[in-house]
Amino acid sequence: MEWTNIEAEELVVGINTVIEPTARIRGINGKAKKIIIGDNVYIGGDVQIICDHFELGDYSKIQHHTNIHGYKPCIIGHNAWIGQYTIIDSIGGTTIGNNCGIGAHSQLWSHIKYGDTLEGCRFLSESPLRVGNDVWFVGHCIVSPITAEDKSMALVGSVVTRDMKYNEVYAGSPAKSISDKAGNQFNEVTVDEKYGKMQHYLELWGGDDTKIRIVRSENEIGAETDVSYFNVSNRTYTKRRTKAEISFMKYLLPDKGKFVPINI
Repeated sequence: MEWTNIEAEELVVGINTVIEPTARIRGINGKAKKIIIGDNVYIGGDVQIICDHFELGDYSKIQHHTNIHGYKPCIIGHNAWIGQYTIIDSIGGTTIGNNCGIGAHSQLWSHIKYGDTLEGCRFLSESPLRVGNDVWFVGHCIVSPITAEDKSMALVGSVVTRDMKYNEVYAGSPAKSISDKAGNQFNEVTVDEKYGKMQHYLELWGGDDTKIRIVRSENEIGAETDVSYFNVSNRTYTKRRTKAEISFMKYLLPDKGKFVPINI
Protein backbone atom coordinates (compact mmCIF):
# COMPACT_ATOMS: atom_id res chain seq x y z
CA MET A 1 0.00 0.00 0.00
CA GLU A 2 1.17 3.51 -0.80
CA TRP A 3 0.89 5.86 2.16
CA THR A 4 0.44 9.38 0.84
CA ASN A 5 0.45 10.91 4.33
CA ILE A 6 3.84 9.45 5.31
CA GLU A 7 7.18 10.84 4.13
CA ALA A 8 10.13 8.57 4.91
CA GLU A 9 13.28 7.25 3.26
CA GLU A 10 12.81 3.91 5.04
CA LEU A 11 9.21 2.92 5.74
CA VAL A 12 7.77 -0.28 7.21
CA VAL A 13 4.06 -0.54 8.00
CA GLY A 14 2.63 -3.82 9.27
CA ILE A 15 -0.53 -5.68 8.31
CA ASN A 16 -4.04 -4.53 9.26
CA THR A 17 -2.72 -1.12 10.31
CA VAL A 18 -5.05 1.87 9.97
CA ILE A 19 -3.65 5.38 9.64
CA GLU A 20 -6.37 7.97 9.21
CA PRO A 21 -5.97 10.18 6.10
CA THR A 22 -5.64 13.38 8.14
CA ALA A 23 -2.67 12.00 10.14
CA ARG A 24 0.75 13.26 9.04
CA ILE A 25 4.06 11.45 9.56
CA ARG A 26 7.35 12.97 8.40
CA GLY A 27 10.80 14.10 9.45
CA ILE A 28 11.92 17.41 10.95
CA ASN A 29 12.87 18.84 7.55
CA GLY A 30 11.00 16.81 4.97
CA LYS A 31 11.34 13.05 4.81
CA ALA A 32 12.03 11.04 7.96
CA LYS A 33 15.02 8.73 7.85
CA LYS A 34 13.20 5.73 9.37
CA ILE A 35 9.55 5.05 10.20
CA ILE A 36 8.60 1.59 11.48
CA ILE A 37 4.99 0.86 12.44
CA GLY A 38 3.86 -2.59 13.55
CA ASP A 39 0.87 -4.81 12.84
CA ASN A 40 -2.73 -4.03 13.85
CA VAL A 41 -1.90 -0.44 14.78
CA TYR A 42 -4.35 2.46 14.78
CA ILE A 43 -3.26 6.10 14.29
CA GLY A 44 -6.13 8.54 14.53
CA GLY A 45 -7.20 11.68 12.74
CA ASP A 46 -5.02 14.79 12.83
CA VAL A 47 -2.18 12.98 14.60
CA GLN A 48 1.18 14.60 13.83
CA ILE A 49 4.38 12.59 14.09
CA ILE A 50 7.39 14.74 13.19
CA CYS A 51 10.52 12.69 13.91
CA ASP A 52 13.45 11.59 11.80
CA HIS A 53 13.32 8.18 13.50
CA PHE A 54 10.04 6.83 14.87
CA GLU A 55 9.04 3.27 15.81
CA LEU A 56 5.72 1.96 17.12
CA GLY A 57 4.98 -1.65 18.10
CA ASP A 58 2.13 -4.02 17.29
CA TYR A 59 -1.45 -3.39 18.49
CA SER A 60 -0.65 0.15 19.57
CA LYS A 61 -3.20 2.96 19.35
CA ILE A 62 -2.55 6.68 19.01
CA GLN A 63 -5.76 8.65 19.37
CA HIS A 64 -6.72 11.82 17.50
CA HIS A 65 -4.84 15.14 17.67
CA THR A 66 -1.79 13.63 19.37
CA ASN A 67 1.52 15.34 18.59
CA ILE A 68 4.83 13.46 18.65
CA HIS A 69 7.94 15.40 17.69
CA GLY A 70 11.68 15.69 18.20
CA TYR A 71 15.17 15.53 16.71
CA LYS A 72 16.22 12.27 18.36
CA PRO A 73 14.59 8.82 18.02
CA CYS A 74 11.20 8.15 19.55
CA ILE A 75 10.72 4.43 20.14
CA ILE A 76 7.40 3.09 21.49
CA GLY A 77 6.83 -0.61 22.18
CA HIS A 78 3.96 -3.02 21.65
CA ASN A 79 0.40 -2.59 22.98
CA ALA A 80 0.70 1.14 23.68
CA TRP A 81 -2.43 3.22 24.23
CA ILE A 82 -1.92 6.95 23.76
CA GLY A 83 -4.93 9.15 24.45
CA GLN A 84 -6.17 12.09 22.43
CA TYR A 85 -4.42 15.48 22.53
CA THR A 86 -1.29 13.96 24.05
CA ILE A 87 2.14 15.51 23.42
CA ILE A 88 5.26 13.33 23.33
CA ASP A 89 8.51 15.25 22.87
CA SER A 90 11.68 13.52 21.66
CA ILE A 91 14.10 16.44 21.39
CA GLY A 92 16.22 14.72 24.06
CA GLY A 93 15.26 11.22 22.92
CA THR A 94 12.30 9.18 24.14
CA THR A 95 11.92 5.46 24.74
CA ILE A 96 8.62 3.95 25.91
CA GLY A 97 8.45 0.24 26.65
CA ASN A 98 5.79 -2.38 26.02
CA ASN A 99 2.24 -2.30 27.40
CA CYS A 100 2.26 1.39 28.38
CA GLY A 101 -0.76 3.64 28.74
CA ILE A 102 -0.66 7.41 28.34
CA GLY A 103 -3.98 9.01 29.18
CA ALA A 104 -5.62 11.82 27.23
CA HIS A 105 -4.18 15.34 27.37
CA SER A 106 -0.88 14.17 28.89
CA GLN A 107 2.47 15.78 28.06
CA LEU A 108 5.77 13.89 28.08
CA TRP A 109 8.87 16.06 27.71
CA SER A 110 12.57 15.42 27.10
CA HIS A 111 13.81 19.01 27.09
CA ILE A 112 13.63 22.39 28.79
CA LYS A 113 14.27 25.19 26.32
CA TYR A 114 13.03 28.71 25.77
CA GLY A 115 14.62 31.34 28.03
CA ASP A 116 17.27 33.69 26.65
CA THR A 117 20.64 32.24 27.69
CA LEU A 118 22.42 35.40 26.46
CA GLU A 119 20.44 37.24 29.11
CA GLY A 120 21.47 34.65 31.69
CA CYS A 121 18.61 32.16 31.70
CA ARG A 122 19.81 29.05 33.58
CA PHE A 123 17.22 26.63 32.25
CA LEU A 124 18.37 24.87 29.09
CA SER A 125 18.63 21.08 28.86
CA GLU A 126 17.92 18.05 26.73
CA SER A 127 17.73 14.71 28.54
CA PRO A 128 16.38 11.29 27.54
CA LEU A 129 12.91 10.34 28.71
CA ARG A 130 12.94 6.63 29.57
CA VAL A 131 9.67 4.85 30.27
CA GLY A 132 9.78 1.16 31.14
CA ASN A 133 7.27 -1.62 30.54
CA ASP A 134 3.69 -1.56 31.93
CA VAL A 135 3.93 2.10 32.94
CA TRP A 136 0.65 4.01 33.15
CA PHE A 137 0.19 7.79 33.10
CA VAL A 138 -3.52 7.83 33.82
CA GLY A 139 -4.39 11.16 32.18
CA HIS A 140 -3.66 14.90 32.17
CA CYS A 141 -0.15 14.08 33.41
CA ILE A 142 2.84 16.34 32.78
CA VAL A 143 6.12 14.42 32.79
CA SER A 144 9.65 15.85 32.82
CA PRO A 145 12.63 13.99 31.30
CA ILE A 146 12.73 11.28 33.96
CA THR A 147 13.10 7.50 34.14
CA ALA A 148 9.86 5.66 34.92
CA GLU A 149 10.69 2.12 35.99
CA ASP A 150 8.57 -0.89 35.02
CA LYS A 151 4.99 -1.00 36.37
CA SER A 152 5.11 2.49 37.86
CA MET A 153 1.96 4.62 37.66
CA ALA A 154 1.03 8.31 37.89
CA LEU A 155 -2.55 9.20 38.77
CA VAL A 156 -4.68 11.82 37.00
CA GLY A 157 -3.20 15.31 36.97
CA SER A 158 0.22 14.30 38.27
CA VAL A 159 3.18 16.56 37.57
CA VAL A 160 6.13 14.18 37.46
CA THR A 161 9.52 15.82 38.02
CA ARG A 162 11.50 12.93 39.56
CA ASP A 163 12.16 9.32 38.62
CA MET A 164 9.36 6.82 39.24
CA LYS A 165 10.34 3.61 41.04
CA TYR A 166 9.34 0.06 40.20
CA ASN A 167 5.63 -0.67 40.73
CA GLU A 168 5.01 2.47 42.80
CA VAL A 169 1.98 4.75 42.43
CA TYR A 170 2.46 8.53 42.27
CA ALA A 171 0.12 11.50 42.61
CA GLY A 172 0.18 15.26 43.07
CA SER A 173 2.18 18.29 41.98
CA PRO A 174 5.02 17.61 42.22
CA ALA A 175 4.14 13.92 42.16
CA LYS A 176 5.15 11.80 45.14
CA SER A 177 4.80 8.10 45.81
CA ILE A 178 1.59 7.21 47.62
CA SER A 179 2.16 3.45 47.52
CA ASP A 180 2.39 3.30 51.30
CA LYS A 181 -1.30 4.30 51.35
CA ALA A 182 -2.67 3.25 47.94
CA GLY A 183 -0.60 0.11 47.40
CA ASN A 184 1.16 -0.79 44.16
CA GLN A 185 -0.18 -0.88 40.63
CA PHE A 186 0.45 -4.65 40.36
CA ASN A 187 -0.01 -7.50 42.83
CA GLU A 188 2.08 -10.65 42.62
CA VAL A 189 0.38 -13.36 40.55
CA THR A 190 1.67 -16.94 40.25
CA VAL A 191 2.25 -18.63 36.91
CA ASP A 192 -0.50 -21.13 37.75
CA GLU A 193 -2.94 -18.31 38.47
CA LYS A 194 -2.09 -16.66 35.15
CA TYR A 195 -2.47 -19.97 33.35
CA GLY A 196 -5.92 -20.51 34.86
CA LYS A 197 -7.09 -17.02 33.92
CA MET A 198 -5.86 -17.39 30.35
CA GLN A 199 -7.60 -20.73 29.94
CA HIS A 200 -10.79 -19.07 31.15
CA TYR A 201 -10.34 -16.20 28.69
CA LEU A 202 -9.75 -18.71 25.90
CA GLU A 203 -13.08 -20.37 26.71
CA LEU A 204 -14.93 -17.06 26.83
CA TRP A 205 -13.35 -15.76 23.61
CA GLY A 206 -15.31 -18.17 21.43
CA GLY A 207 -12.88 -18.28 18.49
CA ASP A 208 -10.95 -21.15 16.94
CA ASP A 209 -9.18 -22.43 20.04
CA THR A 210 -7.41 -25.15 18.03
CA LYS A 211 -5.06 -22.41 16.83
CA ILE A 212 -4.28 -21.03 20.31
CA ARG A 213 -2.32 -22.72 23.08
CA ILE A 214 -1.71 -21.42 26.60
CA VAL A 215 1.58 -22.60 28.12
CA ARG A 216 3.49 -22.07 31.35
CA SER A 217 7.01 -22.08 29.90
CA GLU A 218 9.01 -22.07 26.67
CA ASN A 219 9.55 -25.82 27.02
CA GLU A 220 5.87 -26.36 26.18
CA ILE A 221 6.01 -24.49 22.86
CA GLY A 222 5.56 -26.81 19.89
CA ALA A 223 6.77 -26.58 16.32
CA GLU A 224 3.41 -25.95 14.63
CA THR A 225 3.62 -22.91 12.39
CA ASP A 226 -0.13 -22.25 12.41
CA VAL A 227 -0.59 -22.38 16.21
CA SER A 228 0.04 -19.36 18.43
CA TYR A 229 1.53 -20.19 21.83
CA PHE A 230 0.90 -17.74 24.67
CA ASN A 231 3.50 -18.11 27.42
CA VAL A 232 2.12 -16.77 30.72
CA SER A 233 5.46 -16.91 32.55
CA ASN A 234 6.98 -14.04 30.52
CA ARG A 235 3.93 -12.73 28.59
CA THR A 236 5.22 -13.56 25.12
CA TYR A 237 3.56 -15.27 22.17
CA THR A 238 4.70 -16.91 18.95
CA LYS A 239 3.58 -14.49 16.29
CA ARG A 240 1.87 -16.31 13.40
CA ARG A 241 -0.40 -13.55 12.07
CA THR A 242 -3.34 -15.95 11.81
CA LYS A 243 -6.92 -14.72 11.99
CA ALA A 244 -7.36 -16.60 15.28
CA GLU A 245 -4.27 -15.03 16.85
CA ILE A 246 -5.25 -11.49 15.85
CA SER A 247 -8.81 -12.01 17.08
CA PHE A 248 -7.59 -13.40 20.41
CA MET A 249 -5.07 -10.57 20.90
CA LYS A 250 -7.78 -7.98 20.27
CA TYR A 251 -10.02 -9.80 22.74
CA LEU A 252 -7.32 -9.68 25.42
CA LEU A 253 -6.46 -6.01 24.95
CA PRO A 254 -6.41 -3.62 26.67
CA ASP A 255 -7.04 -5.03 30.16
CA LYS A 256 -7.30 -8.84 30.14
CA GLY A 257 -3.72 -9.59 29.17
CA LYS A 258 -0.86 -8.05 27.20
CA PHE A 259 1.63 -10.18 25.29
CA VAL A 260 4.57 -9.26 23.07
CA PRO A 261 5.90 -11.33 20.15
CA ILE A 262 8.91 -13.58 20.47
CA ASN A 263 10.97 -15.16 17.74
CA ILE A 264 11.85 -18.82 18.24
